[in-house]
Amino acid sequence: MSQHNAHAADHGDAKSYIIGFVLSVILTAIPFWMVMEGEFSKTTTIWSIVTMALVQIWVHLKYFLHLNFVTEDGKASTISFLFSALIIFMVVGLSVWIIYESNAMMMY
Repeated sequence: MSQHNAHAADHGDAKSYIIGFVLSVILTAIPFWMVMEGEFSKTTTIWSIVTMALVQIWVHLKYFLHLNFVTEDGKASTISFLFSALIIFMVVGLSVWIIYESNAMMMY
């Protein structure tokens, strides 16, 4: 495989983008339909939305960000992404916690 073909394979092709797009639309339409119909219990609706959201995160990571554990380069990229997500989650979560606690202490 030439250098150009290897580079193109890492970034995906039109087929993978179309698959990702179609899956994303389906994974958005199903929870939307469930909420609009209103025929499902609140618990079922919430768990379906959370499940579809998690699956959609996986679809975006696989088809649009091209993260995978198959190649060594893919493993490094995935670990870097997960570490960055952890740091962002900690910064945002701890900031919200500090603001909440500061607000609670000012109420006394």
